[in-house]
Amino acid sequence: MVEQNVPKLVLVTGCAGFIGFHLSKRLLDEGSLVVGIDQMNDYYDPQLKWDRLSLLKQDTNFSFMKGSIENMELLEHLFQQYPFEVVVHLAAQAGVRYSLTNPDKYIQSNIVGFANILECCRNHHIPHLLYASSSSVYGNHSDTPFSESARVDEPISLYAATKRANELMAYTYSHLYQLPATGMRFFTVYGPWGRPDMAVFSFTQAILNSEPIKIYNYGKMKRDFTYIDDCVESIVRLIMNGPSREGLIPYKIYNIGNQHPVSLSDFIEVLEKSVGKKAQKEYVPLQQGDVLETYADLQELIKDTGYKPLVKIDEGMKKFIDWYRDYYK
Repeated sequence: MVEQNVPKLVLVTGCAGFIGFHLSKRLLDEGSLVVGIDQMNDYYDPQLKWDRLSLLKQDTNFSFMKGSIENMELLEHLFQQYPFEVVVHLAAQAGVRYSLTNPDKYIQSNIVGFANILECCRNHHIPHLLYASSSSVYGNHSDTPFSESARVDEPISLYAATKRANELMAYTYSHLYQLPATGMRFFTVYGPWGRPDMAVFSFTQAILNSEPIKIYNYGKMKRDFTYIDDCVESIVRLIMNGPSREGLIPYKIYNIGNQHPVSLSDFIEVLEKSVGKKAQKEYVPLQQGDVLETYADLQELIKDTGYKPLVKIDEGMKKFIDWYRDYYK
């Protein structure tokens, strides 16, 4: 991989989402012009999305379009309007549990929407597409840490299946049309402005409100918690280092994690210490679709970008709690 400068013009889909917001902000700070698209749906509190967006709009180098990636006509108009150097595709229907009851949302957003993005990137000769995948593609893999070369053909949720489908779709476009594509398998990203549907957020809310928290699989799960700044730094370095064209297919997938899995029980202890209050715990069986452990092998990321995650769970949680108290007063 050959290092380049941060691109001048970037499209970020899902710009008002958790990772999309932080990445857009970082790119703007680096001097990029950022165009963001987001449909601002109500999967979780839309006010959080609007507040993130209002911060981005303070920068004159940021432009926003409200709309869905499922709308091909709208996307075509956007790609005709701007000569994007890089597209970072983060818009998707997230969440494993929600996919158990709302499968259609995942097919439309994650499959149809991604197909539209691929077509626009192909038709407009985009130099580099980066897209969000997920650690959930590994399913209940027994070999840890999870390596990008491991088999990932046994997803245990529809969400995971759509993310694996995205990887295969992108590979096909790289193979057929030489579209440079970089897949990013995110591992439980957390931090300020995080998603309310994730454990870090919902547990904090419950503890502060003296409400019980549900601890799935009786606490016998591990997660590779990845702080948002480490996640964004990894993405920026991957943007600046497009997939090598030396091989026949300009395509690569990377794990983006922390490399230090934390058990759910230890995570709750860290959270209690950060909040300064004990949790009311309700132990329940494993939820359908949940994996037992996630653990990222980061050798490829470190080799190609030189970056190793820096933020430990106790430090990251303190930053999240400080933001949470400030945001919700």
